[in-house]
Amino acid sequence: MNPPLLDDLRRGDALLIVDVQNDFLPGGSLAVPAGDEVVEPLNRAITAFHEASLPIFASRDHHPPDHCSFRPRGGRWPVHCVAGSHGAAFADGLHLPADTVVVSKATTAERDAYSAFDHTDLREQLRAAGVVRLFIGGLATDYCVKATVLDGRAAGLDVVVLMDAVRAVEVEPGDGDRAIEQMRAAGAVVASAGVAR
Repeated sequence: MNPPLLDDLRRGDALLIVDVQNDFLPGGSLAVPAGDEVVEPLNRAITAFHEASLPIFASRDHHPPDHCSFRPRGGRWPVHCVAGSHGAAFADGLHLPADTVVVSKATTAERDAYSAFDHTDLREQLRAAGVVRLFIGGLATDYCVKATVLDGRAAGLDVVVLMDAVRAVEVEPGDGDRAIEQMRAAGAVVASAGVAR
């Protein structure tokens, strides 16, 4: 069976764009290598879902200035995606429709979250929208995308990872490939935001 592509959308499908924010793009404080390359395939996916009148969700890190993940607080990462900052904004080139549902995560100083499901109402919103199959792309493959995919599978959703619309941090070489294998082992399907050939 061929993996589902964007010409095979149907009722019950939704698109989730994970953390395509300025601080995760080249020049940002926590840049993902080639992170800007996800924008074009995600825009193709956005167009397909929008034209099919299917829901589009976008998660974002939305941290307070003293967030626990920041190095000045003893965390692992440089200061990034502080709520209200340019770095926290979605990428300028990302064509999110006005009715995109934005899911903010890790919004309190003492709690970090990689998954878009972690202490958000995403699961409830998907259920209310009748979503059974979730297409996911964004940043970064080996952190927030992986955590979101695994939580989506744990919630009983069919999950499709848009491989041309994800990029990895690669703190350790091979982290991205290992993340893909973990997602596949959990039952996620890998596909492309490109057109079927």
